[in-house]
Amino acid sequence: MVTRQPPGEAPERTAFFISDGTGITAETFGSSLLSQFEDVKLRYVRLSFIDTEQKATDALNRINHQGSLDGKRPIVFSTLVNSRISDIVQTAHALYLNLIAAFVEPLEKELGLGSSHGIGRFHRITSPDKYRERIEAINFALAHDDGQQHSELDKADVILVGVSRCGKTPTSLYLAIQHGIKAANYPLIPEDFERWRLPEVLYRFKDKLFGLTITPERLHEVRSERRPGSMYASLASCRSEVAQAESMMRREGIGMLSSTTKSIEEIAATVLTVIQMERQ
Repeated sequence: MVTRQPPGEAPERTAFFISDGTGITAETFGSSLLSQFEDVKLRYVRLSFIDTEQKATDALNRINHQGSLDGKRPIVFSTLVNSRISDIVQTAHALYLNLIAAFVEPLEKELGLGSSHGIGRFHRITSPDKYRERIEAINFALAHDDGQQHSELDKADVILVGVSRCGKTPTSLYLAIQHGIKAANYPLIPEDFERWRLPEVLYRFKDKLFGLTITPERLHEVRSERRPGSMYASLASCRSEVAQAESMMRREGIGMLSSTTKSIEEIAATVLTVIQMERQ
């Protein structure tokens, strides 16, 4: 079970994401729908691997109990495949949204075929080659995080650049894990700004560079969580570094994207689009 809620905000009601697998699909789709209602404060609870009738009953009780505490019925997003298990959870005093039934049943009618009703098929890697590519990409991202390693940069699909703590590492890992993309990342630091040049090693791979930037205020918040009260986290330093990094990237002709209000998924989608355009 995973529970999340926005920091500093008292949730008004609870959204459950329930699945006989990881629950990632239910949470991703459900969260996308809920994001359309910005004024509603929600607590998110993911209930994973609900694959027996006893677990379904426990989930049912959990949902009903939370509804009693909130004083409002919960919202349940379900990707439960087993109809018996789904029927149990569906008796909860909640808005029950069955994502499988909503989309699979119309597809069955349109295609004239019955679905396999297999559990966790969305996240299953069926090709050994695809699995190996993904593992290699993850190892590559870890080895080339934060400019740790210069070797084999020619094998990178993309090299992310930007100031420290602007989102380069999580984006690199997301690209590797979800898409098998070999992503390196390299920080732009005050010494680079003093020389008014990119790190020398990057000039050989300039066609692979993509820049991430961030507002100084947001960068100040992120760095203050890591090193509160330091010069590194000061708003003045953040303003100076962001301004110089953006100026350098514009001068060098490096495309860039602000990570300030974008999710990792949105940043990765933009990077993938750029990579595909360059390959074409």
